[in-house]
Amino acid sequence: MRVIEHNSSKIQMQIDEIKQLRAERDMKEVKHFSFCKNPSKPIPGMTLEESVNLDALNKYLKHLEDKYAEIKQLMSKKYVPAQRKAHLEEEMIVILKRRDEAENTNKELQFRHQRLQIIFYALTSWVKSDMSTSFQDFMKQMEKTKDLYGDQGIVEELCEDPSKAKEAEILLYYIERFNELISLGEYEKAICFAARSPRRILQNIGTVEKFKAVGKIRGKPSPLLLFFEAIFSTSHAHRRPINAELTLEGIKCGLSEKRLDLVINWVTQERLTFSEEAGDVICAYGEQNTHNKAKCLALAQIIYNECNVYNKAVLCLCKQGQIHEAMQYIQQFKDFTSDDLMQLIRLCPHHELIWCLTKEWNGKPPLLPFGFVILHLCSVDMKKVAIRLLQEINEGGKDEIEHLMINNPFWCPERWQEVASICSQHGLDRVCDDIMSVLRSQAGVAEISEEDDTVNLMEHVFW
Repeated sequence: MRVIEHNSSKIQMQIDEIKQLRAERDMKEVKHFSFCKNPSKPIPGMTLEESVNLDALNKYLKHLEDKYAEIKQLMSKKYVPAQRKAHLEEEMIVILKRRDEAENTNKELQFRHQRLQIIFYALTSWVKSDMSTSFQDFMKQMEKTKDLYGDQGIVEELCEDPSKAKEAEILLYYIERFNELISLGEYEKAICFAARSPRRILQNIGTVEKFKAVGKIRGKPSPLLLFFEAIFSTSHAHRRPINAELTLEGIKCGLSEKRLDLVINWVTQERLTFSEEAGDVICAYGEQNTHNKAKCLALAQIIYNECNVYNKAVLCLCKQGQIHEAMQYIQQFKDFTSDDLMQLIRLCPHHELIWCLTKEWNGKPPLLPFGFVILHLCSVDMKKVAIRLLQEINEGGKDEIEHLMINNPFWCPERWQEVASICSQHGLDRVCDDIMSVLRSQAGVAEISEEDDTVNLMEHVFW
């Protein structure tokens, strides 16, 4: 103990010395960085002659100050506090509510206007007549002769909504102005025009193709990516979400630009219409970029759930290693066939998943027969998985094999005899013997040698 304590104290002294040396080094680094740069070194971006010229230095200083002010202004515009975002969302909800109220009021006023126009027309016609009948009788007579409703030109003229003509002019202006901005190369303004266009008239595949034709601009963000950022960020301002086609194109664009962070925000925060293809695109991106695979699988699962594509949602859970969550999902929906479960095993041959599917789970019977799974894996060139499962059975002993065979509702002796044959071929003699022993112990089961030609399998039929 004395020797150990001496060694421990010696090691502790060495650790203290190392800590002290590191602290002194850190202090020196802090002092070094607190001083200005070495004035003997050349200034980046300036030649030696310019670095000793006072006018050139003042000009370069002015350039740096302008650049600093520009960056500071951009930072203040691009980034805002989270409280500001919450405040803006509250304001947007209030404004949308006012808009809905104004639209309802406008519809009521339009109806009143049309009704008054029709009454005015009828009253004018009655005054121009000899007024020998009452106004009520005159109205009834006009209805019968369809003078009031039969003349489509008059009805359209009376019921014409002046706001529609104005709206058409506005839509035409937005389209023409957008095309003009694209031709002039002012893509940022064109993006703003498309995002704020009434009735989303510029938020379509045609606009996407125009930005695709522009391509990438050196030193600037992709105009197509900026377009999707703009329209997705304003999706809450509309009653209907962004359609599935635009959503798919936006996700493809975001992933092609390596902006998974944007795609995550779009999928979780914005009002979009998801499709199975969108989930497939994200899964494919995760397979190519393994460091982002977990995030992509979680995103794809959200999309598949929204689209009711349950088999792919379960596959995403299994690939994330969430086997118990996947089993709960399968038990909850109960729409999975044997073919669906076998396809799930082929795409994700996880041992824990196979055991959960072939054994009792939460007091419920197994969903698949173990023997059938082994034979199927061997038939689709997945023998390694099958052999590994059989080796795990071998470790459990005969009791586990018997429990797996007898207590399975899909009990089939012929299928288990084939499994025993596979075990024999791959050197798992103990498992083969245990399976054959269980088969022989069952009533009505007898082993027939292939060399014995004297046995007549149909003999009991003729007696």
